[in-house]
Amino acid sequence: MSVRTRFAPSPTGHLHLGNVRAAAFNWLLSKSLGGVFILRIEDTDIERNVEEGEASILEDLRWLGLDWDEGPDVDGPHGPYRQSGRSELYASKVARLMESGGAYPCFCAEKDGRADSGLEEVTHQYSGACRALAPNERNARLNAGEPHVIRFSVPQNQPEVSIQDKVFGSISFPINDIDDFVICRTDGRVTYNFGVVVDDIDMEITHVIRGVGHLSNTPKQVLLFDALGANQPVFAHLPTVLGPDGRKLSKREGATSVQEMKAQGYPPDAILNYVSLLGWSHPEEKEVLSKEELAASMSLDRVGRSDCQLDPDKFRWVSQQHLAQQSLEDLVLDVRPFIDRERFPDTGDNFSAVIDTLRTRLSTYTDINEHLRLLFPEDKLSA
Repeated sequence: MSVRTRFAPSPTGHLHLGNVRAAAFNWLLSKSLGGVFILRIEDTDIERNVEEGEASILEDLRWLGLDWDEGPDVDGPHGPYRQSGRSELYASKVARLMESGGAYPCFCAEKDGRADSGLEEVTHQYSGACRALAPNERNARLNAGEPHVIRFSVPQNQPEVSIQDKVFGSISFPINDIDDFVICRTDGRVTYNFGVVVDDIDMEITHVIRGVGHLSNTPKQVLLFDALGANQPVFAHLPTVLGPDGRKLSKREGATSVQEMKAQGYPPDAILNYVSLLGWSHPEEKEVLSKEELAASMSLDRVGRSDCQLDPDKFRWVSQQHLAQQSLEDLVLDVRPFIDRERFPDTGDNFSAVIDTLRTRLSTYTDINEHLRLLFPEDKLSA
């Protein structure tokens, strides 16, 4: 089977550098191994979805050059590629687990909201009360229409859940630390962990590459792969990306979005180059790499375990190297939209020569205005 990777964002806003790194690693690995890259939209958390969220994600990825082989707007054999359109599949898999004894209805009054929706930690362990219900009582309460969730029945005949992570090596999770987690809410929507596993099985995903923040989800997902009779994929958890202040990068903490970087004048290839260096190193220690060079050399064996921190100066340096290597024709076309026309309304006939002179001094396209200010009067740019 060929390598199949996926990037599965939620439509909750624009992508930021942390998201882009996950997308980039999945895209680059699939290209390096001649595989398939899938874009899947995880849009079942209705309360957090934002208007135009999906459109902005597609726009950001296309601008970065991270095209997908299968996705919400690309035909493929495993669609639909939005979780909101896969409810029937999820329901059938829940029913299958119920029939096999791998899941059961829970009528307890505990909140089933976000305990299994993603990265948030469960603050309590379920008592297991409904697991021990007699079949006649369980059926009577179901027939009476009593509200309930569906919980996965964690097997008690094994001491631990083990994975062989491509980055962190062998990791084991004690089975006693995993309670019978919710897989389906009272309204019929499946939880994050269940939907992800069903989708990965159906879409034949071979490699799951994501941030280490998802590591706590992995033992539950491995149990679900086993219960559904599927082989688990290769897992690779990327080290945490920290902001310049040393704090974890996230949308909530004001992480710079792709749209902001685009407006600041960073070229897409420089962004892709820089995020690929966050936790990974080239075999020859090269730091300025084209998309093609990145794809040719990408290997999970060269991903480190230590947290990596954003360095704005390094980012600008990488961007400067990419701008210096652009063809003059492309650089002129790309820099024109960033010129402040109120200050420099006339770019003159010799604009290409001006850009050629300045090309090694530009770290971003927006830098052009500062250099033009030093070279020419602000009311006119002439030969």
